[in-house]
Amino acid sequence: MKLKLAAATFMLLAATAAAKAADQVSVQLDWVVRGNHAMFFVARDKGYFKDNGIEVTAIRKGTGSVDALRLVGTGNAEFGFGDLPTLAIARSQAVPVVALAAVNQRSPMGMIALAKTKTLSKPEDLKGLDVGVHTAGSTYVFLRAFLAANGMSETDIKKNTVSPPYENYLLLGRVTAVPGYIDAEVPELEAKAGGPGSLSIIMGADWGYNVYGSGLFTSEALIKEKPELVERFTAAYLKAFADVIANPGEAADIIIKANPEYAKKRDILVKQLEADIKSTFFSAETAKDGIGAMTLETWTATAKTLRDQGVMKKDIDLEAAFSNRFILAAKPLKK
Repeated sequence: MKLKLAAATFMLLAATAAAKAADQVSVQLDWVVRGNHAMFFVARDKGYFKDNGIEVTAIRKGTGSVDALRLVGTGNAEFGFGDLPTLAIARSQAVPVVALAAVNQRSPMGMIALAKTKTLSKPEDLKGLDVGVHTAGSTYVFLRAFLAANGMSETDIKKNTVSPPYENYLLLGRVTAVPGYIDAEVPELEAKAGGPGSLSIIMGADWGYNVYGSGLFTSEALIKEKPELVERFTAAYLKAFADVIANPGEAADIIIKANPEYAKKRDILVKQLEADIKSTFFSAETAKDGIGAMTLETWTATAKTLRDQGVMKKDIDLEAAFSNRFILAAKPLKK
């Protein structure tokens, strides 16, 4: 009996010690919760982080990629999610952040108008239009680069500086077009504008905006000081990523479980993920090295687009801007 009690006590103490030993981290999102944020919630809900000795204490909503990058770069959060072209620009401004996974292998950004108001079939259709944009975020980076890539500039449009969520200005008719994400704003807008076919969209990736989309990142300091933590976190994240791809409906339910205020947006969350599964999650790189994989070649193309269009003012050390080692170590789903 005494041996059984001793064993039970030992197991309890071991479990307590293990729980205390778990690395506590926080995650900074770029914006309000969207479909492509599902991996964090799925990994936490299914115990993938716990299995890797990690406790995620908070998944914080954000106010844009610029702020998310700054907060992670200064150590106010260990991991973040945001626009990778904006990460390149942040590094050119000495923000010490490093990309760990390119969730969107091609940019999910485009220019959006209400179909009943304006048909967009080519970039020149934007000339003279009232365009609403938040000038401190990734969509402004996209707008400037997209215009420049097509021989245009902000002088060709009527730029209206608006506060997020600036899609509302489109619905109210205060602007004619906005930049936005097909895996975020488009499902939201369609739900309010009349369903499929209610929007007119031209994709940046189809018109010279050849860059990565959004992805997972951390700080240079964390990679240097706790590389094993970064490896474990990335492994858990990528395991959840595979689950999200296999079952977007389940992923939406897990998001709602953690964020009950999204209960009425389940269909939108699913459509956001389906848009990514159809258009942005996969590439030749993910087929070869696994989901989230990155290459110096594509990062070079991303940086070239930003430099050529004048939105990134100086060159950066691209090999320091991303790390593929943690993806390769995790051996994620190849697709």
